[in-house]
Amino acid sequence: MIGGFRNPDAHWHRRMWHLAWPIMLSNVSHSLLGAVDTGVMGRLPDPAYIGAVAVGSVILSYFLWVFGFLRMATTGLTAQAYGARDGIELRALVIRSLLLALALGLFFILLREPVGDLAYAIIGASAEVTELGRVYYDIRIWGLPGALGIFAVTGWLIGIQRTVSALVLQVAYHALNVVLDLLFVLGFGWGVEGVALGTLISEYAGLALGGFLVLRCLSNIGGGPATLASIGGRAFLALMAVNGNIFVRSFLIVSAHAYLTVLSAQFGDVVLAANAILILFNQFLAQALDGFAFATEALVGQAVGARSRDQYRNAVAAGAIWSVIFAAAFTILFAVGGGAIIDALTEIESVRAAAREYLFWIVAAPLVLVWSYLLDGIFIGATRSAEMRDAMILTALIYAGALWLLVPLWGNHGLWLSYIVLSAARTGTLMIYYPRIPRSFEAMSRSP
Repeated sequence: MIGGFRNPDAHWHRRMWHLAWPIMLSNVSHSLLGAVDTGVMGRLPDPAYIGAVAVGSVILSYFLWVFGFLRMATTGLTAQAYGARDGIELRALVIRSLLLALALGLFFILLREPVGDLAYAIIGASAEVTELGRVYYDIRIWGLPGALGIFAVTGWLIGIQRTVSALVLQVAYHALNVVLDLLFVLGFGWGVEGVALGTLISEYAGLALGGFLVLRCLSNIGGGPATLASIGGRAFLALMAVNGNIFVRSFLIVSAHAYLTVLSAQFGDVVLAANAILILFNQFLAQALDGFAFATEALVGQAVGARSRDQYRNAVAAGAIWSVIFAAAFTILFAVGGGAIIDALTEIESVRAAAREYLFWIVAAPLVLVWSYLLDGIFIGATRSAEMRDAMILTALIYAGALWLLVPLWGNHGLWLSYIVLSAARTGTLMIYYPRIPRSFEAMSRSP
């Protein structure tokens, strides 16, 4: 059983909830933004508009979630520095992560043309979806430095257990995005361009707010100021090593999810639009489970920094209990209310019918996905990035085999079954390496 399972006392349940609920609300605000984008496009007369935003979003999300290692590595390292009460390292970490975020964003802006050409060639959507999606991509790409900077700031805030500040950042950023989407699309009639421009503006506004929140938190952290030596040198190389391993893991998992949209496009615009709606269901689930995974990251990282095996076990147990409860709740929600949610997201009857046909896969997903999210939180908090990398390489091979076998047999049903296989494989491969984490506390206790 994970972590030598125990039922923690009320104190640990309170700590888990204190950290998790702001993350859950901020994550749900992100999914609501995706729902608004899809809903706004769903009010237009052609499913190509939904498909265009879905395809354009998956390309930009590919960048954002591949480079989600910035958030993950920053959270794990920050939580450990927080547990060790190292104020100088906490200051240096936020600077390192922001510099890396901005550099990566600018680098991919320079490569925007060839990367965009390659991405749309690989996806192979219809001509209309490709044309509209390229308009969306060409605007959104300019917001990449701001979006990656928000990742770095959010990871740092979670690492120091300021999840309410992370909530303020995410909700303000997404609320502005929703307002601008509605204004630009329904008010000004700008279509796909309006959705993209609203997100672009919101990303830089969010980064500015994140900078303010970081400065406010730093004023309450003890220790001296960060120096050039503390920002660079070996500490920067350590950040790069963790980031590099999580980059490989993130690249593979984001590629696996992106390929779901790639193959959806090959089944036509109606199935592409239906799958885009069902993916939103899964995003709502993922954002809720991530609330407990992120909280587990912070608490596990603090336990590692403090070298406390007892704290570690309680953090894992509390995370597991609440993750399973919420996964079961989402299964019930999707089973009972899935049809109504689909109807709210699109008025196109062919898309509604297609989404209902495949809905049962989404109903089955929560109790399969929950364990991989919890394990991700544990591994990130312990900064066991090499094991995460190796587990995901094996998972990707299993997923590729499932796609090769199941999609030719059962079409889009085979595609969704392959997704379930992917989720189960993520759990199984991480469990191969999991025993190393509790054993590492024994090694800590023997070191001086």
